[in-house]
Amino acid sequence: MRTTGKALFCHLYMLLLFVGFCQGKDLFFNDKRLLLPESYKIGWMEAIDDDKLISDITIPGTHDTMALYGGPAAECQAWELGDQLRAGIRYLDLRIFAFENKLYVMHWVVYQHKSFYEVLDTIRAFLSEFRSEAVLIRVKPDLFDKENVEELIGEMIIDDTDVWVKSDMPTMAEARGKMIFVQKSSFKLGIPLLETDSKGDYEVTHIADKENKIVKHLTQASGDCGGDYIVLSYSSGTGIGTHMFLTPKKVAEKIDPWLDQYLRQFSSDHSSACFGVIAMDFPGIDLIQTVIKINDW
Repeated sequence: MRTTGKALFCHLYMLLLFVGFCQGKDLFFNDKRLLLPESYKIGWMEAIDDDKLISDITIPGTHDTMALYGGPAAECQAWELGDQLRAGIRYLDLRIFAFENKLYVMHWVVYQHKSFYEVLDTIRAFLSEFRSEAVLIRVKPDLFDKENVEELIGEMIIDDTDVWVKSDMPTMAEARGKMIFVQKSSFKLGIPLLETDSKGDYEVTHIADKENKIVKHLTQASGDCGGDYIVLSYSSGTGIGTHMFLTPKKVAEKIDPWLDQYLRQFSSDHSSACFGVIAMDFPGIDLIQTVIKINDW
């Protein structure tokens, strides 16, 4: 009986360790529905000084923000847009397709079940509730009729005073309550963007190589923060095409906990740091909070 009791205790102990490990992992990487603690600070930008430039803030973002559909090779996020915003995400990466004077959110050729109008409605509803916040929006015209995307968006937001489309970098005071558009190449509304990633850096064959690239990009970002453009680095990647098992989710499952540990050193050392926007796949709330807390020093 004693042996049975001891064995049962060992099994229960190992089960608790396993559950604790899985829950801890899920706080950095998350592919489940959003569950925020009651004490969670949604309006984290409230603590940012009014005089600080948006380009001088470390901002958690998502890569392919709306890519929730299309199977393992295409899916990059688990949370709907409203949940991402409530979790602290403040940079959105949107692929937009113009068809018959309407705008649709895509990932590759996969329709993501939302129109751009619906996306704007979700952001407006969030900002009306949390006026201390600002949401950066990068639009990438996709598929056909790319030249029509900017014109159609311009028509949609022409009378909206809570939209920033100037190239001047706003301060936090100027940005509060606003959608801040980000411009690059085929979309020219908003503040300019500098990407640290080079062509092909999203391709992942070995996780360790991806980690080294992220360190390189964040090091560059720390030197370029605070200028006349937003600096953007990606932690996302995929092995599809180079390594069949490394889907965006599989990459994020490895990278997100590592990225959290890498960024925590700047808080623990009380280092003054800025990394601009860090765009992630499947981030958990603890990783998002780690990114946000870099602004405390």
